Amino acid sequence: MDRIAADLLIPGIGDPIRDGVVVLEDQRISYAGPAAAAPDTPGAVSRQAATVMPGMWDCHGHFLGSRVFDLGKMPVEPLTLRAVRSARDLRAALDAGITSVREVGGLGIDLARVVAEGVLDGPAIYAAGAILSTTGGHADLHSYPLAWMEDFSLREGVLRLADGTDGCMRAVREQLRRNARVIKICASGGVLSEVDHPVHQQFTNAELRVIVEVAGLAERVVAAHCHGKPGIIAALEAGVRTIEHGTYLDDECCDAMKETGAILVPTRTIVEDILANLAAVPGYAAAKLVAIAEVHAQAVALAHERGVTIAMGTDIGLTGSDLPNSWGQNGSELPHLVALGMTPLQAIEAATATGPLTLGPQAPRSGRLEAGYDADVITLDADPLADIGVLASPRHVTGVWTAGRLVKGAPAAG
Repeated sequence: MDRIAADLLIPGIGDPIRDGVVVLEDQRISYAGPAAAAPDTPGAVSRQAATVMPGMWDCHGHFLGSRVFDLGKMPVEPLTLRAVRSARDLRAALDAGITSVREVGGLGIDLARVVAEGVLDGPAIYAAGAILSTTGGHADLHSYPLAWMEDFSLREGVLRLADGTDGCMRAVREQLRRNARVIKICASGGVLSEVDHPVHQQFTNAELRVIVEVAGLAERVVAAHCHGKPGIIAALEAGVRTIEHGTYLDDECCDAMKETGAILVPTRTIVEDILANLAAVPGYAAAKLVAIAEVHAQAVALAHERGVTIAMGTDIGLTGSDLPNSWGQNGSELPHLVALGMTPLQAIEAATATGPLTLGPQAPRSGRLEAGYDADVITLDADPLADIGVLASPRHVTGVWTAGRLVKGAPAAG
């Protein structure tokens, strides 16, 4: 049992509490609230912190084990190499205070099993398996021969081409067979793909509907990568749970998201990281990113202003602290959200209590400091409400618990 006393307790949703206590008992939180009302906990390990809050969720990450932004390089590196690199990313995520990841395409299904077995420490992973894409779509590798890409699509389990309603139905069922916890699709073109346009819708309305239907039969929701308005509207009409990126959101899109209860996962981090490192991406990607960067910022600000629910996601997918947009830098999304109009408390809610909602029926009781919730907790040596930037630096994360087990720092109080 752990008893954490803190100058500031941020519950994930609701008002912060000064002079708070959180008690972790086995894998759950048994108490979270004012120190004055905290129960006696004989035998508990006592710890002290400046701030205690729920562990953060990254709702859009990729365990790819890649060292470059060019997705076309991924197939020429051995899968085992990329898997070993991704094992390093698990530790980097924890050190940054990320205790849960909605992994929307990559090696996450297998890594989730490794973490669950206790072989490696890591965040709880709710993985999609392969990213579903039309032929020629955002998750197709356009420079390779189509027959080769079709073979890679079926063999590697990271990118999956799917065309027509029957093909889409089959592709979803393949991910469910692997125990995917969410289904990820590319409803529009993207930035890091070569020949498609971010505005263009890719799956047809009928294909989108069957993907959502088949996922729903297994109580899974669909996450839709989407920049352009046509794809956003079509995806929402089909019943997707989340819009990823949302670059060309407008008033009509915001109204539709509020009506359907869909959640926006803006992923501002990857936009800012590529802007700062344009030479690190292929020329076609640099040109597309520059064209959408300011539009994306305006769309995220509009969504917040119009009351769209927003969850934190980064689109991080690289391995190594020497690289931009790499695991361990996940907390940088919060200052970006604040820069686009959120208060620090709202940004923290987007990174904690809102995270599980992106999974629909698969959502765990996580993201809150509340009795009965998962004991996924972090402590900080500073006040993130006074400076949200502290959450962007793992050195300020002094303690991390996953399912009640201490996996980083936080020495016992003297």
